[in-house]
Amino acid sequence: MDKEELIEKAFDAMKNAYAPYSGYHVGACLLTKQGNLYLGANIENASFGATSCAERNAVFSAYSNGVRRDEIEALAIVSDGPRIATPCGICRQVLSELLNPDTPIYLSNGKEQMTTNAAELLPLAFAPEDVL
Repeated sequence: MDKEELIEKAFDAMKNAYAPYSGYHVGACLLTKQGNLYLGANIENASFGATSCAERNAVFSAYSNGVRRDEIEALAIVSDGPRIATPCGICRQVLSELLNPDTPIYLSNGKEQMTTNAAELLPLAFAPEDVL
């Protein structure tokens, strides 16, 4: 699957977003090296701390199904906002631990695109070795 197809799958996932408070819809699609896809959409909650972002939902779905970081090929994150959505701080922390630092992360809002990775999104990340 190429980058454009992965981004399109993320836009499909975005249709499942539940965003009654912000009206801001985000979708994500994680691709494994085996060709499996894991989708995520943002799910808001009136208690905003209980809100879950699309990229975390996609990554957690993959991990819940036994996928680990070395099996992840790429991640696409899309939004319907006026500019490209980049992951929030919590998501950057999650991506820095659960994806390899150089795993491609494709970002798009349908008009613009960019490619990044976890290392670029969160330099000097707090890592598991910092806890031990």
